[in-house]
Amino acid sequence: MRPRDFALERFFARWEFAAELLLCASDVEGWAMSDVLALADESDRRRWQDLHLGYTESPGDPALRAAISGLYEHVNADEVLVFSGAEEAIFALHNVLLAPGDHAVVVRPAYQSLAEVAVAAGAEVTRVDLRESDGWRLDVEDVRAALRPNTRLIQLNEPHNPTGALSDRPTFDRLVSLAAEAGAHLIVDEVYRFLEFDPADRLPAGADAMATGVSIGVMSKSFALAGLRIGWVATRDHELLARLAAFKDYTTICNSAPAEVLALIALKARDHVLMRNRAIVTANLRQLDVFFDRWRGTFEWVRPRGGSIGYPRLLADVPIDRFAEDLVRETGVLILPGTVFADAGNHFRIGFGRTNMPVALDRLEQYAARTLR
Repeated sequence: MRPRDFALERFFARWEFAAELLLCASDVEGWAMSDVLALADESDRRRWQDLHLGYTESPGDPALRAAISGLYEHVNADEVLVFSGAEEAIFALHNVLLAPGDHAVVVRPAYQSLAEVAVAAGAEVTRVDLRESDGWRLDVEDVRAALRPNTRLIQLNEPHNPTGALSDRPTFDRLVSLAAEAGAHLIVDEVYRFLEFDPADRLPAGADAMATGVSIGVMSKSFALAGLRIGWVATRDHELLARLAAFKDYTTICNSAPAEVLALIALKARDHVLMRNRAIVTANLRQLDVFFDRWRGTFEWVRPRGGSIGYPRLLADVPIDRFAEDLVRETGVLILPGTVFADAGNHFRIGFGRTNMPVALDRLEQYAARTLR
């Protein structure tokens, strides 16, 4: 079975590079390559300067895998497999773990491939809804009710895209227990991990939480290096890693040598990298707090707890698709209508990781003043 068109990516194919300002970007302001190279120590400067553009090791550069493993408590370098972005990791995981007759549990709304690849692999998927009225919190009992004897995986996203929600620790621990009871892999999309607004809210990584837990990570979001196309899977399930490595032979085979070196440099300087990225997100979030307070009754949102995105709702009697298209055509500002997530609730995704967000937000406010009041 072939997956359906990826609604979000088709939307961005039309608008992302045509719009002047992205008020819906899911990443943080990208680093200049020169700034990344300036973070390198002497050994990594030599590694960069002496780099030969041949094939790389299929699992990923050993030094890079070691650096990635340092993000976890109980994962070593041999328990990391590097992919070309998180998308390839999702594609490989669902194809390896699922087959016709299997069942998966996935939250909704969510990044489309988290469910769509499972369906394309022949599995039946049960969607567990996050409810705005509950602060977009995941209800463990909804997950329990969705489980079946043939459930092979439970797919989470913490912090969550598009809402910015983040489960509390007791909820996460109960989900780990549910997965263990069901004999299912717990797969956690953690691409926004380390961008929690309160570090005390950071959850254990999926790969640390249980032996069959799986963490999906990427350099694109929290580390603000989307152009590297470096993602990974971390898990202590060695049999799963072997199957993923064999599957990768039919996709990218190996990774970009320059991208691996740049990712290694950034990860070794991760405290500095994350401090810069959190500063951008925090400053922009304060401006959004003021905006949504001022526009109470026209827009409404549940304040995110992590990441660089949120999921407000337009309360005015205007379909969000029409509002988004008129906004970008008149002002050059792009928001992402919730319909790309198959959501009919008049929500839209807003991104606050870019340094030009205040300019985009000001244009949105001026447009709203002209058209919604």
